[in-house]
Amino acid sequence: MMEKIVKDVGDIQSRLIDHRPVLQGESRYFIREFEEKRAFRECRLLENLNKMTSDTNEHDLPRCTESMHEKLCDGLTRLEAANHMAQRIQQRELEAEQNTHLQMCAERRKQDWEEFLKEQSRLKEEVDEEHAKAVGRLSAQYNDMKKDLAKYSSF
Repeated sequence: MMEKIVKDVGDIQSRLIDHRPVLQGESRYFIREFEEKRAFRECRLLENLNKMTSDTNEHDLPRCTESMHEKLCDGLTRLEAANHMAQRIQQRELEAEQNTHLQMCAERRKQDWEEFLKEQSRLKEEVDEEHAKAVGRLSAQYNDMKKDLAKYSSF
């Protein structure tokens, strides 16, 4: 029995003085609890992320895709309309430029025609003057010839 008492006293003494086994047990418990809670928290976080990703894929993604398709179609329609308007404006500018070019050509032709008429008038006057001189010379020559003929016919 004494042995038992000594053993019990030794156990009591080791428990009172030597705290290592108790601390080790408490440390193991704390670490186990921390890891379990941490794992649970990470698992919950991953589940929430998975649920959010699934919701996004099921609800938001089709809605965004549909909205994007509608907006792109609307944007394409507007872009085509703007392109058509720009082409019409460009065509009008080209036509106006051609009309301006045609007007300039018509004015140039008109000026050329007026110059041509003036030149023809000047040439006509020169020809008329030369003709008048030629008629005068021929008249003088025929008069001289008549005089000569009158001289010879009196014989």
